Amino acid sequence: KPGVQIVFQFDANERGFTVRDVWGRIVENKFKLFSFTTGIFARPFGYEINLSSSDRESPERGRMSQLHAKSERDLGAMLSFEVRQKSSPLKNIRIDLAVFNGQGINATSEFDNTKDLVGRIILKPVPISKTIQLSAGASFLHGGLQNNTKYIYTTETTGAIKRTVVDSAASNVGTTSPRHYYGADMQLKFNNGHNRFTELRAEFITGIQTGTANNPETPTALLTGTDGFHQRHFTGAYFYLLQHFFSPQHQLLIKYDWYDPNSKVKGKGIGAAGSNFTAANIKYNTLGFGYLYYVTENIKLVLYYARAWNEKTLLPGYTNDVKDNVFTCRLQYRF
Repeated sequence: KPGVQIVFQFDANERGFTVRDVWGRIVENKFKLFSFTTGIFARPFGYEINLSSSDRESPERGRMSQLHAKSERDLGAMLSFEVRQKSSPLKNIRIDLAVFNGQGINATSEFDNTKDLVGRIILKPVPISKTIQLSAGASFLHGGLQNNTKYIYTTETTGAIKRTVVDSAASNVGTTSPRHYYGADMQLKFNNGHNRFTELRAEFITGIQTGTANNPETPTALLTGTDGFHQRHFTGAYFYLLQHFFSPQHQLLIKYDWYDPNSKVKGKGIGAAGSNFTAANIKYNTLGFGYLYYVTENIKLVLYYARAWNEKTLLPGYTNDVKDNVFTCRLQYRF
C-alpha cells in the first residue's frame, strides 16, 4: 500500500512563531518509482539552497541564494521520480518537477495568479574510482510576477552607454515579468582514509530576475503608482573546499561566491550620468574561511569569517569597498 510522510517544522524566537514546513508526501510502493508531495516545502532548485543549516558547513548560503530564494520555501505540489530498486540502472537518478505559488513564505498572501514551474534532475553519489565519488545536478525555475502597473524597467545599451530604460505602454498591465533561473552543480568527494574526506563543490546559476529599483530580491508584493518591476540578467556561483584534518571531528572550510545582479553593467557604469542605476545592480564577491568542530553527532561549533567585496562604482557610498565583513561564532544543536 502507499506510504505517507507528514512534516511540520517551525521557528520560535524573539520575533515570534513562524511555520517553516507543513507538507505531506504519498509514496507509491507498487512500482517503487513515484512520490507526490504537497504543502509548504523547499523548492527543488539547486544544491546549496536545499542544504539546511544543520547540514550546511557555512553559517549562511551564498548572497545569490539568500536574495533569490529567501526562506527557500513556498506553497506547492511536486511529483518525484526515484527508482527504489537497487538492481535498477536508474537507481542513482532522481527527478523532481513542481509547481509553486511563486511568492514564497515571506509574502503575506498570494497576490497574482502566475505560478513557478521548478524542476531538478539529480545524479546521486556514484563511485568513479576507489576513493572518489561524484554527484551532480541541473535545475530550472520558470516563473514570473504580474505587472500591476504599465512601467517595466530593463537595461539598454546604446553605443558605449548602458542605462536603465522604462517601457510605459498601457498594454504592459497584466503581463508577466520573468523570473527564469538555470543552474548546474557538481560535488566531488575524496576518501582520505580513517573517515576523513576532501570535498569540492561548485554551482553556477544564471537567468533573468525580476526585482525592484533598489532591491534585486524577489518582491513580496505588487507595485503601484509609477513604480514598476526591474528585469535584470544575473549570474552567480559558489565554490567550496572542505578538508578534514587530524580526525573527522575537525574540518576546514574555504568558500568563494559571487553574485552579479545585473551582468549587463559593470563598475563605474553604475552611477554614471544618465544611467539611472542603483545599488541593486552592484556585483559582490565573498571569500570565507571557517573551522568546524563536531563535538558530537548532534552538536557542532562553527567559526567563520566572510570577507565581502563590492565592485567600485560612481554611486555615493559605493565608490570604494563597503566595510561589511562578518565573523560568525555558532554553537548548533541538532535534534
